Amino acid sequence: MEHKKVLSILVDNTAGVLSRVAGLFSRRGYNIDSLTVGETADPRYSRMTVVVNGDDQVLDQIRKQLNKLVDVVDIKELREDHSVCRELVLVKVRCNAQDRQSVISVADIFRAKIVDVSPESLIVEMTGAQSKIDAFIQLLDGYEILELARTGISGLSRGSDDVRYL
Repeated sequence: MEHKKVLSILVDNTAGVLSRVAGLFSRRGYNIDSLTVGETADPRYSRMTVVVNGDDQVLDQIRKQLNKLVDVVDIKELREDHSVCRELVLVKVRCNAQDRQSVISVADIFRAKIVDVSPESLIVEMTGAQSKIDAFIQLLDGYEILELARTGISGLSRGSDDVRYL
């Protein structure tokens, strides 16, 4: 049975580590739904948040293969009830002066920010859970979305019980 898994992978901040980690998924025929990478508070390490759909057996095998990589320091599954996951989206919406206020009203409902305004369009920035972002985009269905950029999920487990101290 396939389901979504969010993996938080702490890796050495070295060249080629992203390619090696992503390669493990592609060699097993798994598409990565979302992948974010960024340096941690310690510049020697980066955190990768990988979202994949798959069955437990194959994902367990990938996890074992990831643990064998020299660059991988720690792997955690971010379970929905034990973690905080967020995504950022930027949406450029075509709107004239008459439509502008209604787009701003939709943004306000979702606590989104207007970060750019031009005579023909505006850019909305929003962070939140993936479901919130999906709902926001659906409400913009009546408007022409000129461009859209999503960061993918970033997340951390709640509390301090399973923090990996380096």
